[in-house]
Amino acid sequence: MSFELLFTPQADTDLDALEADAGLAKRLKAVRKALGLLETNPRHPGLKTHKFSSLKGPGGEEVFEAYAENRTPAAWRIFWYYGPDKKQITILAITPHP
Repeated sequence: MSFELLFTPQADTDLDALEADAGLAKRLKAVRKALGLLETNPRHPGLKTHKFSSLKGPGGEEVFEAYAENRTPAAWRIFWYYGPDKKQITILAITPHP
């Protein structure tokens, strides 16, 4: 099943910042790959998708965390939820893991 990805203003800003920093090219590649996997299969094992309980979507939606990187200091994560419509995923933020 294929999904349409929608980006919040925060996620757009996060992605723009990654694209603007040449030093983060490797991280940008990993984020783009993860976004591609989210588009085709949000449950892909490489994403290690799981619920993120301390955050809710604007309408109370369950928020999920997907890994863009793993076993890397400050590995990048993608926070997202299903919706607002069927076959849509809204990307909330793209950020390094604290």
